[in-house]
Amino acid sequence: MIMKRIHFDNMKDKKMIAILAISITCLLLVLFFEFKNPKIYKYLSVLGFSLQVIYLSKMFWYKNYVQWNKKGMNIRIKYFVGKSIRFNEVKTTILDDKTLTITKKDRSKIHIDLSNIEHEDVNKLNEIIKNYSFV
Repeated sequence: MIMKRIHFDNMKDKKMIAILAISITCLLLVLFFEFKNPKIYKYLSVLGFSLQVIYLSKMFWYKNYVQWNKKGMNIRIKYFVGKSIRFNEVKTTILDDKTLTITKKDRSKIHIDLSNIEHEDVNKLNEIIKNYSFV
């Protein structure tokens, strides 16, 4: 059976931050400045919103996707909708037989099915959660 990979995205990626900065700059220019040529409004608006769509749709480019920063993470594995986890709410993590169980401090549990996922990606996901949540 073919094992699938997880695409990991630490939100410190300089390219995506640059895309977001250009997008916001274009939208602010349209909002606050007056241009003599009305086509400039159109092009800046289209560019700004298109870059926003690229930035915000990144999670849907991959079937298995994990995005994180120092505060939390979004995990989307095998499903269209992902799960959001805040690291300060994580109490324990248990990885057994291709299922990652995350227990929160309020005793609720999140079960993530990791069958058919590469072993090194499973370990990387578990390590990210442990390192950032100090479990």
